[in-house]
Amino acid sequence: MTFQKWVRIALGYLSIVSAQIGLWALFAPRSFYDDFPGLGRTWVSVDGPYNEHLVRDVGALNLAVTALLLIAFVRLSRELVTVAGVVALVWGVPHALYHMFNTEALDSSDAVVSILGLVTFAVLGGGLIYAAPRLERTTAS
Repeated sequence: MTFQKWVRIALGYLSIVSAQIGLWALFAPRSFYDDFPGLGRTWVSVDGPYNEHLVRDVGALNLAVTALLLIAFVRLSRELVTVAGVVALVWGVPHALYHMFNTEALDSSDAVVSILGLVTFAVLGGGLIYAAPRLERTTAS
């Protein structure tokens, strides 16, 4: 598998995660608050009272991140991949740190799964920053 394909896999994964959260939170904020991440688990509602404005803002933020990630996925330019990586780090690191230090409302398995997902997001952002200068000057889409 080529290096560019690995970069696209990372961008694709980050896009899917961000889009899923963004669409759910923006268009069904109460459901997102009550039911995220799904499958009978609740990770958002255990952390404070419902605030529709805040949940919709998180949804819009995730969709904005998705847009950038998808453009980077399509264009695969050094600059866009770098920016996508920086955005994933700037969003992912504080988000992961918050949840690492605020796990008391979740059971152990939920805390572990949540933190692993958040750390993966941030690590992939760092990986994109590392990978960007190594991309060929021009790549086929």
